[in-house]
Amino acid sequence: MTRQAPTHLAGARPEAGTDQRQGTSAPPRRARDDRRVAWLFLLPVLVGFVVFYAYPTIRGVWYSFTDYSLLDEPAYVGGDNYRQLVGDAQFWNALKVTGYYVVVNIVSQTVVALGLAALMHRLTRSVLLRATLLVPWLVPNVTIGLLWAWLLDPDLGYVNHLIGLTGLDTTLSFNSPDWAMPLVALVNSWTFTGYTALLLYAGMLQIPPHLYEGAAIDGAGEWRMFRSITLPLLRPILALVLVVSLIGSFQIFDTVAVVYGGKAPIPETRVIYYYIFQRAFTYFDMGYASAVAMVLVVILGVLTTLQLRMLRASSSDLG
Repeated sequence: MTRQAPTHLAGARPEAGTDQRQGTSAPPRRARDDRRVAWLFLLPVLVGFVVFYAYPTIRGVWYSFTDYSLLDEPAYVGGDNYRQLVGDAQFWNALKVTGYYVVVNIVSQTVVALGLAALMHRLTRSVLLRATLLVPWLVPNVTIGLLWAWLLDPDLGYVNHLIGLTGLDTTLSFNSPDWAMPLVALVNSWTFTGYTALLLYAGMLQIPPHLYEGAAIDGAGEWRMFRSITLPLLRPILALVLVVSLIGSFQIFDTVAVVYGGKAPIPETRVIYYYIFQRAFTYFDMGYASAVAMVLVVILGVLTTLQLRMLRASSSDLG
């Protein structure tokens, strides 16, 4: 007689991963590989980076070792451009003027933005207020320069008219050696402070509210909470803001070009970007202008690295 399989096993399904014909375990299903799709989406960005950043950078490095005037073929001169740069008084003056602008701009912009962000975080979270802060940042820089050039005009400017009504014998003008660079810095601070404040405000929203509640129960005031809670926990966002502000401040050009109406600015406002533009497109000395640009890249790289290390941007006390 043939022994039949038990009835409770006759309809049983094979276990997952078991071949029904041979009774062996099937190989596990491979995880889906999305790398090809990811590279496909990254391709436009990579092409744009190579075309608009990597290739111009490589050509700029090459031009910095050549004598190139846009009219003739580049002639290799080795390190002559860099040796000339060391003794160039105008270059060092432009670098000094730019450094002065960077300090005034970053300090005023960051301090005011921190205050605005703290007020929004602790007092009001109005969407209308946040939108209003972004208005100057949304206006084109050329328009900003023209607006403030009119407001600070020595004869017709509304700001100087108000100063005259107070009886003060002071004239604010972009042509004044004493006021020119502070005015340029403050104009750009006015433009970007709202945007910076919103970045800092977004960072403050990540701080757990119970920390403020516990500090308030212990009797801490707003200033003590800002100094002991907000600033330490805001360090990564603050580092990002300072690095972006540093790089953007060194790139100041449009405001200087607009307020002087295309004329050469006074030495007190000839920033490094304007000096590069002047050497390249006024004197057609593209090789020397490229050398100045490469030195600026190195300076920005060093300053950015120092900032990130000093502020410990990669670590957060929230962890």
